Amino acid sequence: MGFFERLNGTRRPAGGVTPLTAAGVRDVILAVSGPESPYRVRLASPSEKADLIADWRIQHRSFGEDVDLHLSIRMRLDPHRREVRAFQEQRSSTRGRLSASREYGRGAGFSVDWTYERGPDGRRRRVKTFDTRDMSNVLREAVLGAGWTWRPSLLKL
Repeated sequence: MGFFERLNGTRRPAGGVTPLTAAGVRDVILAVSGPESPYRVRLASPSEKADLIADWRIQHRSFGEDVDLHLSIRMRLDPHRREVRAFQEQRSSTRGRLSASREYGRGAGFSVDWTYERGPDGRRRRVKTFDTRDMSNVLREAVLGAGWTWRPSLLKL
């Protein structure tokens, strides 16, 4: 693996893993979203220019503001190279009493949100509310376990 592939986040399966067919990989990825997972993986429509899409929408209140975060990973299966190309987009909007903002990002970035609560001893402690890597890590491990390469894309699928 080259330097730029490693920098981009490309991961190859471990040696000795028998690669599945494209339909098998699609079924493995679709099985990632279960009833207890906060995100869902679905088949993409032809207008979305992808084979599969993983969506996660998080709405919460932080420091008196309403935060709406939408993470989407579009995936295209390439059976000839046995790789899944993934394109990640993240949109967020924040609304407060006197201000509002919107952000958009793409690529392999992540967001972590922390809240503070009182512990059993009465001291404040930091608790992780959500981490967007929870979805991308599970998808990547499912693809690698199926014997295919995970190749993130920064610009487009």
